[in-house]
Amino acid sequence: MSVSPASRAPVVDERRATIILVAMAVSTFLFVLVEGLPGGLLTLMAPDLGRTTSEIGLLVTVYALVVLVASVPLAHAVKHVPRRWALSATVGVAALATLWTGLADDYTTVMVARLVTALAQAVFWVAVIPATTGLFPPRVRGRVMARLAIGNSLAPVLGIPAGTWLGEQVSWRAAFWAAAGLSVVIFVIVIVLFPTVAPSEGGASRAPFPSARRLAFQLVATALVVTGAFGLITFGTQLLQDVAGFRQQDMPWLLAVQGIAGVVGAVVVGAFLDRHAWGSLVTAMTVVAVALAVLWLIGGHPVPAVVALALFGFGFSAVPPILGHRVMLVTPGSTDMGMALYSSTFNVGIAGGSGLGAGLTATVGVRAVPLVSAALVVLAIVCLLAERQFNPPLPVISHEPESVDDGATGAASAADR
Repeated sequence: MSVSPASRAPVVDERRATIILVAMAVSTFLFVLVEGLPGGLLTLMAPDLGRTTSEIGLLVTVYALVVLVASVPLAHAVKHVPRRWALSATVGVAALATLWTGLADDYTTVMVARLVTALAQAVFWVAVIPATTGLFPPRVRGRVMARLAIGNSLAPVLGIPAGTWLGEQVSWRAAFWAAAGLSVVIFVIVIVLFPTVAPSEGGASRAPFPSARRLAFQLVATALVVTGAFGLITFGTQLLQDVAGFRQQDMPWLLAVQGIAGVVGAVVVGAFLDRHAWGSLVTAMTVVAVALAVLWLIGGHPVPAVVALALFGFGFSAVPPILGHRVMLVTPGSTDMGMALYSSTFNVGIAGGSGLGAGLTATVGVRAVPLVSAALVVLAIVCLLAERQFNPPLPVISHEPESVDDGATGAASAADR
């Protein structure tokens, strides 16, 4: 019996695959950084471009909407393009568009450059996870997902503050130039090291346990937990100031506490993700719900607020890689399409969480945000419990060496706990 694409990895040695993994983690860092940079550079970009800070903020909002709308159509458009060329093209286009952003002398040009970058990011998120995890054996792909997520976690805590500092020291444009320069380095690594493999032949091109019903549960859970989390993420600084009594000067170190805890969470989850994906996800979501509840109940006191903030960062950083890993396990058909749907759903949650937080803050006050957010996360946990109730536990890919007889699923050594 021949080994199916779900369990076959391209012929790439471990060292080469690891270098590619690091490069892709850096690239996720850069995409998240570039997406959020205008938020850190608001007061520098606005006067230089002759616009209000609200209009500069739209550079982030519109970017996210483009990724949301474009992910699925672009996944269809590039479904036959080898991942080496799809990823190198997206990184290369992003480098040029980011450089263009830094060179633009008017708001309209900056917006157009941002739209081009957003289109590149939409393709990148569709391709990067199947392409990168497919370079590794199935039994360690959850760990690979967690390593990729470190880039996401570092961008808010390290990248945006560093970009803001560089903008203050030199020019807001210098922050975009630096990101463009690093993207060129990643472009070269992808061109030189990534294998040329058709998407249908990639090691992670097909899910080992395809199920439309399971995928639906994952997407609903994603929408709920991300909406809840981004209510706090968007209005967390206001909550810390208005309710916990911190000052504006305290925000950098408070956000650093959350970010560092997030990096730790992304690293820790990698040790459990491959063998305990469902249990890890429920545990991470429970930590997030508890942190939100603490912020609502006793968040008016500085010490509990800081502890809850760290717990939130630790728990939520583990959620996206686990959800992405489970989508890769159960997507019917091409995993590229599963990741496109996951990316779009995630961005729905971002937009929904920001809108929900804004509505609550304007009507009943920012204190209500963590309470409603916690309720949404609890609903996400209920959704996962329902998935477990109506479906048997997923098998776990064996940690024993693969054989031809393992087929599409590999050896199932234990239940997905």
